[in-house]
Amino acid sequence: MNETYLTTEELSERIKYDPRTIREQLKDSVLLEGVHYVRPFGGRKLLFIWEAIQRDMMGASSNSLAIPMARGGLAHG
Repeated sequence: MNETYLTTEELSERIKYDPRTIREQLKDSVLLEGVHYVRPFGGRKLLFIWEAIQRDMMGASSNSLAIPMARGGLAHG
């Protein structure tokens, strides 16, 4: 597994969102624990998985009518 782990600040630089927006609005609604981020060693620190976020960002633009599901799938409606 060759994944790129990013802090909230590093992710904010890549996706051009404020770190506070990521923590308060995107985390647990768009960015899901276990899919898009992990808590190493059960701590408070968050590490975001860049490849998962990038994949879902690109997929969302091509599936604008698709609804993201909790486990990473899409519902087409």
